[in-house]
Amino acid sequence: MNRLYEQTMLFDFYGELLTEHQRRVYEDAVYNDLSLSEIAEEQGISRQGVHDLIRRCDRILQDYESKLHLVERFARARSTVEEIRRLACEGEETASGIAGDGEKLRRIQALTGELLKEL
Repeated sequence: MNRLYEQTMLFDFYGELLTEHQRRVYEDAVYNDLSLSEIAEEQGISRQGVHDLIRRCDRILQDYESKLHLVERFARARSTVEEIRRLACEGEETASGIAGDGEKLRRIQALTGELLKEL
């Protein structure tokens, strides 16, 4: 996972668990792509303070993920849904009663069962 994508996913899932100040600074850095200087000026703190706060937030969010695994579970569920969609599209393309359709349907059923367990 690239760093920016990982940061945004972690923030989406766990951002509400940060303090208001941490949320504002982290959101400015990650979502609004503001520089450390811009954030420091806006928040009335030093560039080093902004840098330290962003690193602390990264660690906090990573710690939540290491305990709760919500982003990981979401990624697995998304992958499963994408495979279901692909199989369903293939099924529509070959809906002429070919013998492989039964196997695809069983795979779709298995995948949906896995997805329901995850959720």
